[in-house]
Amino acid sequence: MKRIYYMIFRNFIRFPYLYFKLIYMVKSGKYNDEERYEFLKKIVYYANRGGNVKIVSTGEELLPENGNYILYPNHQGMYDVLTIIATHKKHFSVVIKKELANIPLLKWIFRAFGYLAMDRDDLKQSLGVIKEVTRQVQEEGRNYLIFAEGTRSKNGNQVGEMKGGSFKSATRAKCPIVPVALIDAFKPFDTNSISPVTVQVHYLQPLYYEEYKDLKTTEIAEIVRERIVQAIKEHSGKEAQ
Repeated sequence: MKRIYYMIFRNFIRFPYLYFKLIYMVKSGKYNDEERYEFLKKIVYYANRGGNVKIVSTGEELLPENGNYILYPNHQGMYDVLTIIATHKKHFSVVIKKELANIPLLKWIFRAFGYLAMDRDDLKQSLGVIKEVTRQVQEEGRNYLIFAEGTRSKNGNQVGEMKGGSFKSATRAKCPIVPVALIDAFKPFDTNSISPVTVQVHYLQPLYYEEYKDLKTTEIAEIVRERIVQAIKEHSGKEAQ
């Protein structure tokens, strides 16, 4: 958390403008998804520069050019979404746990690019979120980000079990599933340090509907997890080029 204050301190002149402009863009209704997303990318740029965070990425060319898809990264910490904003050109929305919806600053970031909050203790509400993601992907052409582990890993770059139910939105929408491997994304916000850190983002080969249509969601979850684990093994300990 120390790095958050460091980011704000090193951007103390522009921070008020960025913060209140973001709130205005959310509340006014005058800006579309793409305009708000571009502004978020600007905020993340200044946050990274001020917070000694470098982000390197690979695999953007693998992202489907036509149609919409759902991103499935491993979950390391609060910085994960910001890391993907910095490297993902297209606007996307995200499914978050309800507890994050009211955290200062983060709540405006989530509202800026659109989110659905899931109550993991309420099965009916969770099923409703799955249906709504499916609808938005199919009917509104949105891309989404879902953390299939459900909660962030507390073991660094190790990947937890991915829940099969998290893939139901993709299977119902018949859209591509894009595994995303995050490396050291826990370090910016989940360690008590402001030392320079490099975070890696690797967009991996998508699974298309024809490839997974006959698989159970638990089998899809295992395939996605294995691809992410393998990518972390290949790139951990060195910067992606």
